[in-house]
Amino acid sequence: MSDRDQEIINRLRRAYKAFNRADFDAAMEIARPEIELVPPGGGSALRGSEAVRAWMEPDALEEQRFELRDIRVNGNKALVYQRTSARGAGSGIEVELDLWTVWTFSDDHLVTRLESFLMHEEGQALEAAGLSE
Repeated sequence: MSDRDQEIINRLRRAYKAFNRADFDAAMEIARPEIELVPPGGGSALRGSEAVRAWMEPDALEEQRFELRDIRVNGNKALVYQRTSARGAGSGIEVELDLWTVWTFSDDHLVTRLESFLMHEEGQALEAAGLSE
């Protein structure tokens, strides 16, 4: 594994840990100001660090956590397999969702784009990360 790959993995781990402790400012430290977030399921993309940071704030969810399951780095992209656990603020309903997220990094190891895919879209996630066969 290259030093660049290890640096990307370390940055991702720190960002996920920060998110899980609700330190959203620390989680955003790895993002470029022009970051773009493409949510799963065809939702509208969020553009800019302020919009992505606001998205992190709990609204309908009382609690949410992301668990890293696997990270594969390919050049400036990282494919993360993650489990998302959440609990509804009003309902208390618990939800678990497995996702693929492709993180795109700039030359200075900052995130420029996040694109998430549902489990049945694994082929698309692999293609977006440049890992399809």
